[in-house]
Amino acid sequence: MPTRAATPADLDAIMALEHASFPTDAWSPAMMREELVSPHGWYVVVEEAGRLVGYAGLRAARGARDADIQTITIAETARGRGRGRALLTALLDEAVRRDVHEVFLEVRADNPVAQTLYASEGFAEVGRRPRYYQPDDVDALVMQLDLRGWAARRAETGGGEPDGGSGRSAAGSATPAPEPADGAGTPAPPATGKGWC
Repeated sequence: MPTRAATPADLDAIMALEHASFPTDAWSPAMMREELVSPHGWYVVVEEAGRLVGYAGLRAARGARDADIQTITIAETARGRGRGRALLTALLDEAVRRDVHEVFLEVRADNPVAQTLYASEGFAEVGRRPRYYQPDDVDALVMQLDLRGWAARRAETGGGEPDGGSGRSAAGSATPAPEPADGAGTPAPPATGKGWC
């Protein structure tokens, strides 16, 4: 499923989807604009019939050994068709290009679809942040991926076909799974290390 790099021209469409997916804790346009132009960030989008139906972001400073998935969001009408997995794979491929060793994310504890997608790609839970997502009072699960292991498995299998979900941190399984209702969660502002999923 084709994805493309996001540009500042996508900001309005991204923000419309951001507000629809995260009504209580959407990022501001200024925060999202900063992410789109940051040299440490990399955002991708997926379109359907010329309409943006998903976006995802990675924060990976050049030369750093670890990276963070900031968000994966799919429009409700476009879920369940592998777009979340396609966006996740695009982010992980970029992290490989940046020579990252480990990728981290936060995912809402009440989003099992997103958790399943991440686990299917090799992410493992390594911690929990109580009441991280506000104002919903939902815990965040912290997940980690050994990116070099993921890349080696992907090379052995020929890359595989996207088939799962998505999320603000995503979800899916070996068989197509429903897309998370709102990705995985809500990111914190960039100044605080922007959590997501």
